[in-house]
Amino acid sequence: MQIWRKTGFPSGNTLSHIFNWNCSQVSYFHSSEFLVSDKRALLHALESSKTSLDLRTATKAHARILQCGYRTQPTLLASLISAYFHCHRLDLAHQLLHHISSRSRPCDSLVTFNLIIKTLTLDGECEIAEEVFRGMISRDVVSWNSLISCLVKHGRFEAAIAYLRDMLRFNVEPDGYTFSSVVSACAHLGVASHSLWVHQLMTERKIELNPILCGALINMYSKCGRIQTAREIFKRSPKSDVSVWNAMINGLAAHGLACDSIKVFSDMELEAVLPDSITFAAILTACSHCGLVEEGRRFFNLMRNRYSILPQLVHYGAMVDLLGRAGLINDAYEMIRGMPMEPDGVIWRALLNACRFHKRPELGEAALANISTVNSGDLVLMSNTYCSLSRWENAEAVRDSMKRRGIHKKRGKSWMEVGGAIHHFKSEDRSHPEAKAIHRALERLMKFSKLSGYVPWTEVVLMDVTEEEKEANLSVHSEKLAVVYGILKTSPGAEITVLKNLRICHDCHLWMKVVSRMLRRVLVVRDRTRFHRFEMGHCSCGNYW
Repeated sequence: MQIWRKTGFPSGNTLSHIFNWNCSQVSYFHSSEFLVSDKRALLHALESSKTSLDLRTATKAHARILQCGYRTQPTLLASLISAYFHCHRLDLAHQLLHHISSRSRPCDSLVTFNLIIKTLTLDGECEIAEEVFRGMISRDVVSWNSLISCLVKHGRFEAAIAYLRDMLRFNVEPDGYTFSSVVSACAHLGVASHSLWVHQLMTERKIELNPILCGALINMYSKCGRIQTAREIFKRSPKSDVSVWNAMINGLAAHGLACDSIKVFSDMELEAVLPDSITFAAILTACSHCGLVEEGRRFFNLMRNRYSILPQLVHYGAMVDLLGRAGLINDAYEMIRGMPMEPDGVIWRALLNACRFHKRPELGEAALANISTVNSGDLVLMSNTYCSLSRWENAEAVRDSMKRRGIHKKRGKSWMEVGGAIHHFKSEDRSHPEAKAIHRALERLMKFSKLSGYVPWTEVVLMDVTEEEKEANLSVHSEKLAVVYGILKTSPGAEITVLKNLRICHDCHLWMKVVSRMLRRVLVVRDRTRFHRFEMGHCSCGNYW
């Protein structure tokens, strides 16, 4: 029995000269340029062949691997397979995999293939790991777990859930490790139906809920907008492990329920569970989302003085964000200057964002200058700061700088579930199958929303153009497209939930409030940092985000 599915290969060179190794061929590879037998040296040679697309070096390394008796060494085999893929010789990679399968006992081959997949996933070679996996005739739960974990780690959440469905179809029983990865995928996607289905599977299969899985479930439901379900799971969970408490505090923070987060922290202290650095990062974030400056300062001092936890970058970042959002820009800057370690880009970006919101361009420029690796979001924030003050020449200079450096603005993306399928939207995008209907409905809704009090907030537009052009630019943001599609496809009164990769802009926030009142619909938007629940013209964030 073979583990790898034999396939037809294109004509050309094969690996027969390596597979049929003999002493006469060894001399060819004994040249001084390739006298390596150390595993690390071979790995280095293979890595070099991948980056330089040097097939000759890869085949030489392959020969040395066989000569030195490393033909079953998973790390080397994984690197060799990857090298052949990068050199665009899938035929050689497939032949190598078939060779491994045919020369070993099935149980040994399965172990080797699993280790190859694991090594590829650790190296970030997700697509190659998936190719290896698809070619395997026999797979066990370890094979599936390795691939699903890899997909989740690389942001392919829908694919991870699809592989779980395939796993069940092939009658392979998922275990706790499987569900740990899939629950994380559901949390990132934020689609409630997937989360409910996965949780039901766990219940049916009587998966033991250890603290890690309990925390993962709380996190999953929190990120799907089901904070009440997350609370119920928290109540039923064993609470001896700090990770369960952290998940609940984080979930409440994401929904802007800072007072509830503080209450959970107090209960945690009463239960004599010691908070850790993650706990304080979560509670400081909760304070930041709601502008609880004094509470945030109290927890920051509590962490150091009572629990002897030294603040890390994440804690300073949360404090800078808290002070900056509250308009205490100078205090935020002084906190950065007083840090015992070098502030990272996240901290300077928090200050830059505060400067944009409170129109402090000079300090914003200082923050930007201190970010070592500037991305499009940083420059957009700086440009928006200038735009809000009508400093068009400065804004134009930032845009020209982006063009010269080849930096493109990160595109807004939103997604939502309708009818069991996930629909994706991009700003200014017309690729959706129902794009014409969506844009027609959006145009009508924009007109009615203006009659109901919506005034486009054109300060966020990056250009010095007419107001009409600015409004047109704002009207095609991805979350607006998603909301309109939800209105078209759901029954009147149904709640609409949209997920977004970036922070919701001020204009979309204003528009959502008006639409929620006008249509008497609850609109829920999960952006990059938190949830916004729009109902009857109000948002759960209290216009503080």
